[in-house]
Amino acid sequence: MAKYDLEMPVKTRGVGVFLELRKRLQSGLLIIGKDVAGNPADVFVTGGDSSLNIRTPTGKVTLILPPGVSYLDESCILTPGGESCEEELHFRLRISVSHNTIEESSDIVRTLRTQQTYCFYCQSCTTRLLEDRLFKRVLPLPNGNWNAIVDDWCCHPDPFANKKMLPQAEDCLVGDTFFLLTRDGSCDQTLLQEVSPADSQDSQEPKKTCRRLALVSCMSCSSVLGEALTPETLRLYITQVVVESSVRDTKPELSLTRSRFLEKTVAARLAELSNSMSSFHFSVQTETGKTFLLLWLLNSDSIIASVPEWSASTHTHHSPSPKVARALKLLYIACSQMGAQQQDVATSWEVNATGHSVVLPLKVCEELLQVIEDSNATIPASMRHMRAYKVAYLQL
Repeated sequence: MAKYDLEMPVKTRGVGVFLELRKRLQSGLLIIGKDVAGNPADVFVTGGDSSLNIRTPTGKVTLILPPGVSYLDESCILTPGGESCEEELHFRLRISVSHNTIEESSDIVRTLRTQQTYCFYCQSCTTRLLEDRLFKRVLPLPNGNWNAIVDDWCCHPDPFANKKMLPQAEDCLVGDTFFLLTRDGSCDQTLLQEVSPADSQDSQEPKKTCRRLALVSCMSCSSVLGEALTPETLRLYITQVVVESSVRDTKPELSLTRSRFLEKTVAARLAELSNSMSSFHFSVQTETGKTFLLLWLLNSDSIIASVPEWSASTHTHHSPSPKVARALKLLYIACSQMGAQQQDVATSWEVNATGHSVVLPLKVCEELLQVIEDSNATIPASMRHMRAYKVAYLQL
C-alpha cells in the first residue's frame, strides 16, 4: 500500500441536528447537540405532511422527507449516547416507507443507450469535446482483474494474453470509472495530449516498471480528462466529463459545484458496482495502480440531513426547510494518514485481495478524499470513527 504526503486539515464544527433514516430498517437516528437542547424533555418531534418537525428551546427545524417516507408519531425514544452523552442527545425513531417509492438512478453509465447520439463536455468548463457520437454498441468491460483468472477457466493457453480490449468505430466500451471511445477528427480541435512525467515513487521500487501515461486534457481549460491508450483510442473518466443527449443541443448546466458533481458521480458508481457485484469493499487507486483510499460501503439506503449548530439555534418557521438527501454510508481509510491500526487493515486487504479496484486520476483521488473528509467533519463527534476506520457519507 502506497502512502501519500498530503496535508488536508479539516475543521470539525458543532452539529445542531443530525438525522439518519434507514429505509430498509424503517428506523432512524436523531442526534441533537446539547447546545441546542440540554435536556431530552425539551425536545419535541412530530410528523407533518412529508416532513419531520423538531422543536427545541432554541427554535424549530422542519426537515422535508422524500416522497413515500413519513414519521410515525410518538415513536421517538431517547437512547444512550455512549461516550458522547455529555455533548449530544441520541434518539431512535420509526418511519413508514411506501413500497411504491421509485428512486431515479443518477449513474451516467447506466443511462447510455445504443442508437442514440451523445455529446461529451468538459465538466470543468462545459466545452464540447466530442460531437454527436452515435453508438451502435455500448458494452461493459470485464472487471479489472479478469485476466488473472483466465487460466483457471481455459484448458488452453490464454487467447487474450498481451491483448487490449479496444473499441471499434461507433463503440462505447464502459469500465467501472471510464469510457473507451475511438478518436475522430474533431478531437484535434478540443483535446491536448502530453506524456506524463515519471512517477518519483516508482523509482523507489526497482521491481516495478516506470509507467508514463499519454494524458488527454481539455484544450480550453487544461483539465485532465483521461488518457490515450493508443493513437486511436481515448479513455475518458466519468468524473471529468458530462454526457448529454444531442437532442437537447445545449450546454450542460453549471448547477453543481465540482465537489458536488464528483460526490454524486462517485456515489452513484459505487452503489451500482455494489449492487451488480455484491461487493462492499473498494480500493480506490491511481492510474499507476497505487492504492489511495480504502472504502467499505456500509449502507446504501441511508437518508440524511445535517443542520449546523448555529442554524438549528436560529431556525424558525420563516427559514427555508433543510432537505434530506439519499446517501451512502462509508467506512474509509486514507493511505496518507495510516497509523498502526490502519496499516494492519491495509495489509489485511492487500494480502487477502479484499476490495474491488476503482481507478481514478491522482488529482481526482485527492479531490474525493477532500469531499469525504469534509463529510466526516460535519457529522456528530460520536459517529466520526469506527474502530480503525473513519465514517463519512456520499450523497447521491
